[in-house]
Order: sequence, then C-alpha cells, then structure tokens
Amino acid sequence: MGKLLGKAHLRGLKSRWLRSGILLTIAIVVLFTVVFSLGIRSYYYSAVRTGLTTKAQSASAFFTGYVSRTYSQYYQSAYRYTESFEDKDRLELQFINTRGVVEVSSYGISAGTTPGSPDVRRALEDRQLGAWNGRRSATGEPIMAVTAPLISPDGAVIGAMRYVTSLRLVNRQIAVISAAAAGIGLLVILAVIFCNLYVIRTVTEPLVELTALAHRIAEGSYGIQAQKKYDDEIGDLTDAINEMSAKIGESERTQTQFISTVSHELRTPLTAITGWAETLAYDESISDDAQRGIAIISKESGRLTKMVEELLEFTRIQDGRFNLNVETLDVASELEEAIYTYGNLMKQEGMNVEYDPPEEDIPPVLGDGSRLKQVFLNIMDNAAKYGRAAGRILVTIGAAGGWVVVRFRDFGPGIPPEELPFVKKKFYKGSGKERGSGIGLSVCDEIVTRHKGKLELENASDGRSGLIVTVMLPVMKEEDLTI
Repeated sequence: MGKLLGKAHLRGLKSRWLRSGILLTIAIVVLFTVVFSLGIRSYYYSAVRTGLTTKAQSASAFFTGYVSRTYSQYYQSAYRYTESFEDKDRLELQFINTRGVVEVSSYGISAGTTPGSPDVRRALEDRQLGAWNGRRSATGEPIMAVTAPLISPDGAVIGAMRYVTSLRLVNRQIAVISAAAAGIGLLVILAVIFCNLYVIRTVTEPLVELTALAHRIAEGSYGIQAQKKYDDEIGDLTDAINEMSAKIGESERTQTQFISTVSHELRTPLTAITGWAETLAYDESISDDAQRGIAIISKESGRLTKMVEELLEFTRIQDGRFNLNVETLDVASELEEAIYTYGNLMKQEGMNVEYDPPEEDIPPVLGDGSRLKQVFLNIMDNAAKYGRAAGRILVTIGAAGGWVVVRFRDFGPGIPPEELPFVKKKFYKGSGKERGSGIGLSVCDEIVTRHKGKLELENASDGRSGLIVTVMLPVMKEEDLTI
C-alpha cells in the first residue's frame, strides 16, 4: 500500500513537471510559429507590393510622357501599351478613367468594371500611388493591386494605371512555409516531451524506490539498504536513508538484545517469587490479610512471568530464531483444545466462552499446532481482559473461499477506530486502561503471517459494542508442502 501511495504521489509530481514544461514549450512554439507566419506573410506581401509599386511608378512616368490631353489619344495609347504589355501572363494591367471605370485591361474581362477599391480612389482623388489587397468581387480570388495616377504635363489627372496580381500562389507558398514551421515546432515539442520524460524518469524512479524502501523501514524492515545509482541530490538522499536505516537497525538490535537480557534475568527471580508465594499460600499460620497479599503477589508474578515469556518470544522473532514445526493440522481440534485449556480458568474469573462445534468438516491446514494454540490462547486472554464486564466470548470456526476462518468476539468497549491500524504493532498500548506489554498481538500476527494467513481486527457492526478478531489460515493444497 505504501508503495502504491508513493507511486501515486510521484505520478502527480511527473504530471506537474510535464504540465509546466510542456505547456511552456507549447506556448513558446505556438507564439514563435504565429509570429514567424505573420512575418513570412508580411515579407512576401511587402515584396509583391514593392515590385508592383516599382513597376507602376516606372510605367506611369513613361506612359504620361507620351499622352496628350484628349481622351481619344489617351484611350489609343492605353490600348497600344496594353497590347505590348510583356507580363500579362503574371499581372493584369488596367487603365482606369477619371470616373474609376476600367477602360482597357490586359485580361479583357475587367474592362467596363468599376473596382472602387481604396487604391483607385487614392490615385484619382489624392493624386498619389495607392496599394490594396483583398479579393475580386466576382470570383473571390485573393489579389493585390497597386494604382498610380496618370498626370498630364499641365498637372491634370487623366486616369490611372493599375497593376493587379493574384495572391493565390503567394498564399500557398506562405501556407507551405507556415506548415513547415509548425512541423518543426511539433518536432521541438516532441523532443522536449521526450527529454522531459527521460529526465523525470531518472528522478521519479529512484524516488519511487526510496519511497518504497522508506515504507518498508517504517513497517519494521530496519537495516535494509537502497542501491545508490546517482551521484547527485538523489544520491545524497539515498545515502541519508541508508544511514537512517542502518542506525535504526542498530538501535533495534540493541533494544532486542537488552530486552532479551533483561527478560532472561527476570525469569529466575520471578520463578523464586512464584514458588515462594505458592509455598506460603499453604501455610496455615498466615492470617487472612497476609493470605490476600500472597494471592496478589502470586497473581502479579504470574502476570510478569507471562510478559517475560512474550518478550522472549518477541526477541526470538526479531533474532530469526523463530521456527515452525509444520505438519498437517486439524484446526478445529487445536481450537477446541485451547478453549478447553483456557475455558475453566476463565470461568473462575466469571467469563464464559461460547463455542459450538462446526456442523461440517473443517479442511486441514499446514502449520504448527502449538504456535496456533498460542495465538488462540492469546486472543482469548485479550478478549477476557478487555471484555470482562460483559462476561462472555463468542468463538466460531468455518471454511470459505479456500480459507479456514476462526473468529473471536468479545462484548467489551471495542477499539477506537483511529487506533485499529496500530494495535498489531509491537509495544503499541493504545488508550485502554488495561495493562500489558503491547506485543501479544504483534507476536500473534507474526505467527499467523508465517502460516501465510491473515490476522484482522474490527469493531462489531451489529449495533453492539465489542471487538472481532479473525484468524484466516489457507486450506492445505497438494503443492503446499512448506511454509
């Protein structure tokens, strides 16, 4: 679960990294492409306009030098000039009279039309050269036109010379160049994405591994080390986590050795105290109050002895000296024996164990009978301790979905929901008032896990208080020979 959470978090980091890098790149590339396309369009249009303007100025100066003031002579000269026009395959040459009507056109079809465009009005009214780009009214074809006024020697405007060229090929060329620029921009974006993915992979993959390692350390795998792959900030983080893991592992070993040593040292005096308490309990010369005190001593020494045994069991697990004697087991028989062993003792304390043998046969499991019995006794002891006020414990056993399921239900106050995820951790005491070492359930969980099973705790959901402890053991299979 920790590893999945780590991956989910890093997927968010990767997403933020890619969004910030890619969006910025896309914005820059799009802006560059737009500016480049507009620049190309302006360049081409400017080049076309400059060429038309130069041609119109030169032709106008030449033409007006030979035109008289009569309309007939103007028309005849315009007609002869149009007939000899060399660029008629690329350009349309129009001669326009003072009313704005095309008198002569190198294309013919424009004769008699009235363009009415701003360049014509500028030439006829303002006596200045005018340029305009738009579309033909008849066909919608994109065009550019440059119109120069024709001025007689006495200064009167006698008409205008207009050059018109199609922008279709120009626009196509601009579109091709813009598409090429967009393609290059797309390649840049893809290259940036690829580079970002490569770079972020070198960041996120080590972080995923380190996150998983940190969760394993948090779950108790002290001392494990991560492989250092990079000599950078991530490498420094790897060194720091490895150092932390090593120091925690060393601290854990020191703690385990201390617990083991103290537990062994406590066994001898506790045995002596228990023995003398039992001896004094049979001395008739001791009064009632003293007998009560001896009973308290015996009870407390027994409790301390049990805690010492749990601590020793815990140190054996930590040191790797915890082994299972695996054999084919009838879990129902082991459970019934544990109930019989512990049931009479619980009755003396006012607790009643309610157990009905299963109607169907329970399939066998592979396991260690003494260890599983230890689990059952420990769970019932906890149930008796925390559910003493209710005076009853409910035990059931059954089989479902390839599991043998044993449930223990007390009717005590239950466990606060916020504490449930931690009650199986070693030395966790919770907010309960009952005393204990805090490692009983941790040992039980380790034993059940070694049996490839599950130990689950949940509060009763039937409207009544109480805790339900479930032990799930896998049904034995033919290929399941070892644990």
